[in-house]
Amino acid sequence: MKAVGGGQGGNRGVLAKSGGVGYRAGMDETTAPDRPDDGAALLATAPGVAAVVEPARDPGTAFYKMHGAGNDFVVIDSRGRAPVTTEALARALGDRHRGVGFDQLAEIRDDAGLADFALDFWNADGSRAGACGNASRCVASLMMEALGTDKLRFRTARGILLAERDEGGRVWVNMGAPQMGWQAIPLARAIDPLRLPRPGLPVAVGMGNPHMVHIVPDAGAVDPARDGPRHERDALFPEGTNVEFVSVAGPDRLRMRVWERGTGVTLACGSGACASAVAAHLRGLTGRRVVLDLDGGVLEVDWREDGIWFTGPVAAVFDGRLSPAFLAGAGS
Repeated sequence: MKAVGGGQGGNRGVLAKSGGVGYRAGMDETTAPDRPDDGAALLATAPGVAAVVEPARDPGTAFYKMHGAGNDFVVIDSRGRAPVTTEALARALGDRHRGVGFDQLAEIRDDAGLADFALDFWNADGSRAGACGNASRCVASLMMEALGTDKLRFRTARGILLAERDEGGRVWVNMGAPQMGWQAIPLARAIDPLRLPRPGLPVAVGMGNPHMVHIVPDAGAVDPARDGPRHERDALFPEGTNVEFVSVAGPDRLRMRVWERGTGVTLACGSGACASAVAAHLRGLTGRRVVLDLDGGVLEVDWREDGIWFTGPVAAVFDGRLSPAFLAGAGS
């Protein structure tokens, strides 16, 4: 109940000018009534004060902002309701000036099968992403806290993935086996994925999404913003591709920069790190366990018999709510 009739807002209530009853301006927790409604109820009994019912307010849609090695995400938890993300909403949210801004959006859904939850990925241009390694780690860390566990399973477009927290607190995700068949990556035709017919003979790897890995003398000297877009749209990749530039930095250590399909230059890319580690190993440059230095931080990849596990830093930045007006403007 809200009292209406010539009042001004204080800390917790209003100062009523008619009837002489109400909150004093600037009341604090020690002087205000135990419940905010108590003062409003008193005001409602004062002469000349009309009482109206406060309309219910739509609280909006909650979200989390997280990042893994600078690869940043908006996370929306839609368990217990229908998914809310659309192409238009993903584009609006991905706008770093008018929305929240992200490299990818991850939406958590209920799973009717054997997984603890399902996870969908969206790029900043509104397109869907089949995989996102760093977002998977971030969401896995969030859900481990929520579910009180150090191990979980979640469903993506790639299938069910596993996540575990090690003794040091790091969250590892098994991204599955690399896809090296030309149809699985996918490529436009049957060619050797280890030596694509392009300058430098880049490597094609599928990690639930396609990757073109360029092994170069010095990845730090490459400008992904200049060289990435043309490779993303290469005719060899009918669905477009993520583009990595990788150089050997030391024994079982790589330097990597990346252009992500549907997003652009990012500070890190988990699936790209996995693809780069696969490409380097298959070219005889590293072993199966590799450390990668990216613009945003360090990722570690371990290609085991049961799939490619990887880990790196996880950070929860803030949480908030998308206003009903913003959602309406995005057509959601």
